[in-house]
Amino acid sequence: MGIDVTSPRSDCEFVVEAGPTKTRAAKLRSDGGISMRHVLVVALTALATWSGFGVAQAQTSARPAKPAQAATQSADKMNAGVVSVISGGVNGTYVRIAAEMANVLDNGENLRVLPIIGRGSAQNIRDLLFLKGVDIGIVQMDARESLGAEAGEGKRQLEYIARLYNEEIHVIARRDIGDIRQLGGRKVNIDVAGSGTNLTSRIVFERLGVKPAFETVDQGAAFEKLASGEIDAAVFVSGRPVRAVAEFKSDGRFKLLSIPFEESLSELYLPARLADKDYPGLIERGGAVDTLAVGSILAVYGWPEGTERNKRVQRFVEAFFSRFDEFLKPGRHPKWQEVNLAATVPGWKRFKGAQDWIDRSTSAAAKKPDPAFEAFLESRDVKASPTERQKLFEEFVAWQNSRAGARATR
Repeated sequence: MGIDVTSPRSDCEFVVEAGPTKTRAAKLRSDGGISMRHVLVVALTALATWSGFGVAQAQTSARPAKPAQAATQSADKMNAGVVSVISGGVNGTYVRIAAEMANVLDNGENLRVLPIIGRGSAQNIRDLLFLKGVDIGIVQMDARESLGAEAGEGKRQLEYIARLYNEEIHVIARRDIGDIRQLGGRKVNIDVAGSGTNLTSRIVFERLGVKPAFETVDQGAAFEKLASGEIDAAVFVSGRPVRAVAEFKSDGRFKLLSIPFEESLSELYLPARLADKDYPGLIERGGAVDTLAVGSILAVYGWPEGTERNKRVQRFVEAFFSRFDEFLKPGRHPKWQEVNLAATVPGWKRFKGAQDWIDRSTSAAAKKPDPAFEAFLESRDVKASPTERQKLFEEFVAWQNSRAGARATR
């Protein structure tokens, strides 16, 4: 900083310089001149004024604005309660289930569930492993079959919160096709790559020894291609009733094909049945179609305890389990009625927070029969006493566990 004071003259001017900025403080006029002392007094007064302003300005800039602080704190608090759930496409059951989770569990700042439209089960499980910001995913129990070498040890970190419901395999075909094996060489849509339908279709057809000509367009386009005759059949894997399937304009030209429950499929799938009440346009009145089902689960990456991501999932788990009865109210998707919170998933490890909740819970939902076991009995029209049911259930669990063990050793 420098002070440049001109010598007294009839037109006298001083300039106070501060770094690159010059403040013109005054211009003094005097017929008889002006004393140097007077000039210095004025100059120093101006300097003091500037210096005081500079100090005040520095203090102000060093102190964050209170509104900005409050906004930051509010944003941090809101983000701390956000949990994302990746689901499926707009025509499937996943997206409705995820949306209902948000409707029931959102409670303001402590927990906010963000449903994400996903590409389906196979992609969802990859998103859990590799995509930032995805906390929970709805996936099929066979989804890990899609993971290759790129997952490495990561797939060992995949855990489940709860088993949800069974997803039935729907095969819509031209009415003149009488058996699923007749689809060999024919055009069959199996949804886009990465979807659960795509994965399950490939596994089922391979194990049945049937080789269709696969099409991989989205499900909305598949309905159009069916109606126009461009394809012979389309596969949809989703929890019944599937609204898009039920609303498909069959005009008597299409039907749902049955899928046999064979030994080659028993490791991954369960027998199931589709009824005419769900799909009156595709199943004859009073009839039923035998098919297969795959279980769906709420999957999560196993973050270490104490981490922020683990805390978020823990917050979701507490809300989901403690408020589960709200999902059973009228107006919710009927698949919630199948959920047994205590049901296990062979070959999967349960998220610790979920297991802890179940261990101390007395919820009626946790005491419901296993949905897979109930589906098995229904598909076989089994009528059994409570004692017989218990014995059958123990044998069923042992069978499931043996299948899971066989897969783990392959």
